[in-house]
Amino acid sequence: MTRASIHLRMAQLGITLPAPAAPAGAYVPFVISGSLLMVSGQLPVHDGAVVHHGRVGTELTVEDGIAAARLCALNLLAQAAAACGGDLDRVQRVLRLAGFVQAAPGFGDHPKVLNGASDLMVEVFGQAGRHVRIAVGAASLPLGAAVEVEGTFEIA
Repeated sequence: MTRASIHLRMAQLGITLPAPAAPAGAYVPFVISGSLLMVSGQLPVHDGAVVHHGRVGTELTVEDGIAAARLCALNLLAQAAAACGGDLDRVQRVLRLAGFVQAAPGFGDHPKVLNGASDLMVEVFGQAGRHVRIAVGAASLPLGAAVEVEGTFEIA
């Protein structure tokens, strides 16, 4: 896939990015340092509201968690696009995702849940979307969200 095809690829996949969310605290949504773009943790927000609440493994299924992680990844891409002046073709590589799952005690499928985010990056960027990752459980997350995902990208 050529770099100039990211927007076309997203259109072919039926992916429309949401408006980037405003920070929920005393931080910025992204920082660029040299060729690195670091995007703050994104929640499964749609139209200004968290849409996946609760613990995966009790109130939510693994499939619900996967959907939440995918929505977090869409919000990551929206922030990345904003950081790049609307031009996701500037993204050369997805370097790292860090995902947090609000999980029931004893839940162990954190990696499966975070595949919702990882798979989206590969769908959009092809091989350049393959990345390193951490997937951990948490007792709670901001606004009761089921999942939170942050990302680091290499940009041109």
